Amino acid sequence: MSNTESVEQGNAARGALSDDSVVQRAGYRQELRRTLRFFSMFAIAFSIISITTGIFLNYGFALTHFGPASIWTWPIVGAGNLMVAFIVAELGTRIPLAGYAYQWSARLVNSTYGWFVGFAGLVYMTTGFAGIALLIAAPLTLSEFNVSAATHPHLMLAVAIMLIVVPFMLNIISVQLAARVNNVAVFTEIVGTVVFGVLLFVLWGLHTKPTPYGLGILTSTTNAFHNPVWYAFVLSGVMGASSLVGFELAADLSEDAIDPRRTVPKAVIMAVAISVVLGMVALIGFTVAIPSLKAVEGSPLPLLTVAGYWLPAWLVKTFVAFVVFCMFAIGVVGAGAQARLAYSMARDNMLPFSRYLKKVNLKTQTPVVALLVLVVIDVGMLWYGYLQANAFGLLVGATAIIPYIIYFLITVAYAVKRRTLDSIPGVFSLGRWAWPVIIIVLVYTVAIIGVLSAPATFHGSDKFLGYGFGLAMLWYVAVLARRLHRGTAGVRPIEEVLAGANGETEQR
Repeated sequence: MSNTESVEQGNAARGALSDDSVVQRAGYRQELRRTLRFFSMFAIAFSIISITTGIFLNYGFALTHFGPASIWTWPIVGAGNLMVAFIVAELGTRIPLAGYAYQWSARLVNSTYGWFVGFAGLVYMTTGFAGIALLIAAPLTLSEFNVSAATHPHLMLAVAIMLIVVPFMLNIISVQLAARVNNVAVFTEIVGTVVFGVLLFVLWGLHTKPTPYGLGILTSTTNAFHNPVWYAFVLSGVMGASSLVGFELAADLSEDAIDPRRTVPKAVIMAVAISVVLGMVALIGFTVAIPSLKAVEGSPLPLLTVAGYWLPAWLVKTFVAFVVFCMFAIGVVGAGAQARLAYSMARDNMLPFSRYLKKVNLKTQTPVVALLVLVVIDVGMLWYGYLQANAFGLLVGATAIIPYIIYFLITVAYAVKRRTLDSIPGVFSLGRWAWPVIIIVLVYTVAIIGVLSAPATFHGSDKFLGYGFGLAMLWYVAVLARRLHRGTAGVRPIEEVLAGANGETEQR
């Protein structure tokens, strides 16, 4: 073995020991296997954002409300979400624990606050996974075999269920296997959007087929609904707002990561920044290549209509295959993140049947019981969406708005204990920029929540969120409040964790 390899292994061992000691000071045992390095953490954040999925799912909505010019809301939303990513990066380096938003909120405010934030995270992930599988991944998979989802709804449901179950099975087998899927997804994301977007731009520029539009289409606001300009512009921001989210789930796998205090902040910030840039490149390519604005606005899958005009059928099918794999990768990341959040809350006795949900398989070192329970819940959510007349409004609306509620709540928690966090050594720090970023994020998230609550299309999701809050309140009042009062549930506040860390330092 070379000296370099010995040094690297020594550093890795010291990093792992330090990471494990953070878990121990928080009151836990290190049960999950630390195998994920930086690229895997970046792949998790990048593939859960999935610009491919977000653009495919929401491009038509933006186009019909503000026309092709709607693509310029993408960098605006991207800038706002990058501010959120900075806060997630600092929280991730100061409190690198599985359960991310629940852990941050509970330790910085209190366990009651953490319960509602954590429950919102579970609802977000289960709803989003179901929406992607039902509304876009299953129909696209069937299209590869020239089968229409509209005429075969039961087959579409069966495919959607498989697209949910298989990612959970991969996570049960091994987090490393799930990570490999996500590592590949980095490249399929780039090919599935950017490469095809650039290809369409080149074909348009070479005039390989006739098209009535020039570059001026990028500023056209011709749309189907003719709402007031300001309102249409705001609604078109739904494309970016519902796409450029989820990056914080990389922090949810902190206890599976090697040196998470370094890898999580870098992974989160890079994933958001790169997604904004690559997504914008793809959107420009797809938009200039629109062959007929009326035809594309009326298409259930507008990007396939654009691609089908310029590309041969076999290449369109290849394009779709990349897109479906990207969506499958979201399922793999989502399944692992859901299980880590449930596991984290269960080890604090915050959930029903916590003693079972917190169990970790000794061989695979994965929370198998949590994974099995959540796959049933996800399929149930899928079935519920399938039965609704407006599944898009319900599932996509809920998936879009909940992350911003969580971002707002964790930013409030961050603001409450900002000075305390300053005393914790970390790799990433906002320093004097912390308060300007906090103010921007609070204003931004409130604005986005208002925008996503406004469209009539999403009013079903507003009711759904109300039902979810009612369920969380019911469990809290009936059981959890007593557990917290007796001290049999909840977490140690960050001050106690710091006191333990300072005591260890003095002993040394």
